[in-house]
Amino acid sequence: MSQQVSNEQAVEERLRTFIDAVNESEPYEEFVAANDRLEADSEAMALIREYQQKRRQMQQGGFDDSVMSELQELREEMNDNETIRAQREAREALISLLQDTNEVISEQIGREFAQSTGGGCC
Repeated sequence: MSQQVSNEQAVEERLRTFIDAVNESEPYEEFVAANDRLEADSEAMALIREYQQKRRQMQQGGFDDSVMSELQELREEMNDNETIRAQREAREALISLLQDTNEVISEQIGREFAQSTGGGCC
């Protein structure tokens, strides 16, 4: 049993080192900064809230050409918004880093590390 505890402690220690490395990485730092800028940008946040509200309206009320048109216009406005675009790009860079680390871990252990089992809510 002491060998198992020792192995678990070693894994936890290496995990903490990995987490620290991710937290100190440029993609993560840029993601946090972009999120902070997004949360401070009332115009960008209003666009996101309006888009989400229209999307819920569409989901609850069924297909509606006018709501679909409004959604498309809002999506274009969001794509043109520098703060939203920067946050999206930072998120994509962080996701890419995490996918790369998943591939390395999977390669090292000889099986898919972060594999979806088809469950979940989203």
